Amino acid sequence: MKQAMGISSSDFDYIRQLIYTHSAVVLDSDKTYLAELYLQSIAESAGFRTISSLIAYLRNQPFNHLHTQTIEALVTNETSFFRDKAPFEALRKYVLPELMQRRRIERSLNIWCAACSNGQEPYSIAILIREHFPLLADWSIKIIASDFSSKVLNRARQGRYNQLEIRRGLSQQLQVKYFAPVDNEWQIHDKIRQMVEFQQINLIHSWSSLPSIDIIFLRNVLIYFDIPTKKSLLGKAKQQLRLDGYLFLGSGETTFNLDESFERMQFEKSICYKLHGT
Repeated sequence: MKQAMGISSSDFDYIRQLIYTHSAVVLDSDKTYLAELYLQSIAESAGFRTISSLIAYLRNQPFNHLHTQTIEALVTNETSFFRDKAPFEALRKYVLPELMQRRRIERSLNIWCAACSNGQEPYSIAILIREHFPLLADWSIKIIASDFSSKVLNRARQGRYNQLEIRRGLSQQLQVKYFAPVDNEWQIHDKIRQMVEFQQINLIHSWSSLPSIDIIFLRNVLIYFDIPTKKSLLGKAKQQLRLDGYLFLGSGETTFNLDESFERMQFEKSICYKLHGT
């Protein structure tokens, strides 16, 4: 017998369809337990006694903040500073030096983190640039960070992290150098925070707010979508990327059999992609 706060199969199907309709994210059928945890929290905070009563409300009301809250809770991706390490090593040792040479006349670079969650990825890039590329200090460097969720973007803009989040991926040296302790948390220094521009972008909608991009971090995003949506996102990335730019995907993601415009590049332990013939 299900607990009172559990979710029925028909309610779970409704939640899956709600999420797919508004974000194109495919919520796997084995995520029932995860959905129950998030939905129970939303139901309790909104004053509903059960998950089923929350979902009955969602089914029968026009799209509102509770629909948005439900979707955002289930599509938000967890991350960490310098996640997987290898892509950041490739950025430091190969990609940025090459692009600095190619852009030495215009002296500008645009970098986009397409699903930034709480901000660790774009701040990692900002720290890497500040730490290893002093010559870029007088360049125009734009690090754009976007996410579907307004809630996580608000937190990312603040740049405050608990001790567990700080320890995941950051050395003690970088922690002390670029963060300050505030009320049992760690606040990123303004000189790093101000290097990142945050935008709310639903990836299945328009990317018209973005400039042409030199480096796209679309990491651990494609795994949440079906094949047609993956192809669509890669097609949009191709249009947004400068001809000699780089695309980084997650370690379990590829353009193979999705978009043949991209050429696989390997830098030591990291794989990224460029457009063919560039």
